Amino acid sequence: MFKLFKLMLCTAIYSVVFSSHASSEDDYRLGAGDTIKITVFGQKDLSIETMLDDSGKIDYPFLGQIQASGQTLEEFQQQIYKGLKGDYLVSPNVSVSILEYRPFFIDGEVKTPGGYPFQPGLTINKAVALAGGYTERASRSKIFLVRSNDPEQRSINVDGSTLLQPGDIVTIKQSYF
Repeated sequence: MFKLFKLMLCTAIYSVVFSSHASSEDDYRLGAGDTIKITVFGQKDLSIETMLDDSGKIDYPFLGQIQASGQTLEEFQQQIYKGLKGDYLVSPNVSVSILEYRPFFIDGEVKTPGGYPFQPGLTINKAVALAGGYTERASRSKIFLVRSNDPEQRSINVDGSTLLQPGDIVTIKQSYF
């Protein structure tokens, strides 16, 4: 009985962890600077790795320039599928994945400000660690974040446990005491 309970508990935990990871990736919207891999099974000439340019577009064989920015992976995959289906392929098997997310940026009172590669699950505290840690004058309460997907580019006060997104800008202000 205990083994069955333990198995059910482990399965429930796995389901929660897996579904929260999957839903966050399902919600992710492509943007300039993301490097993606497009695979069309059985068609080497249509399988490419490319980075979205500043306009959020890519050059794709037979379809020309395609807008990818602002779309989820599924939406972009369907766009390529529809473009290839019919005249070129009867039933293309298309897969789109992210090879490298666009960087996030951290400036202010950290030892090595700059742009760093984004990784899922990245928090402000982890970002500060990547940037070499806080300087002696850094404020732990005056941490500001500008979300890359915020059209108004508002700066909001956050704490160290806040999750980052690709393209976000973090600013660590000075403490005066």
